Amino acid sequence: MVTLAKEDNKRKTRVGRVVSDKMDKTVVVAVEFSRPHRLYKKRVRRISKFKAHDEQNTCHIGDVVRIEETRPLSKDKRWKVLDILSKGELV
Repeated sequence: MVTLAKEDNKRKTRVGRVVSDKMDKTVVVAVEFSRPHRLYKKRVRRISKFKAHDEQNTCHIGDVVRIEETRPLSKDKRWKVLDILSKGELV
């Protein structure tokens, strides 16, 4: 009998900065990336915003967090906060 080992975690993870925490149990995380322009080959910075589930409402604006892909939790939420890498400054 052959036993199958459990597959490694194939979910995507991203690191980004929290830009909004006004919703209950949800934060908006901005992930910045750069890629070369198709024609001119210069590096161009882009920002993608993801809504992520934050169960205990521990994240605040400016925090750097790691998010992981998950099942759809609402119309826009498909990510959850794994951990807070660094706390942001309070203004």
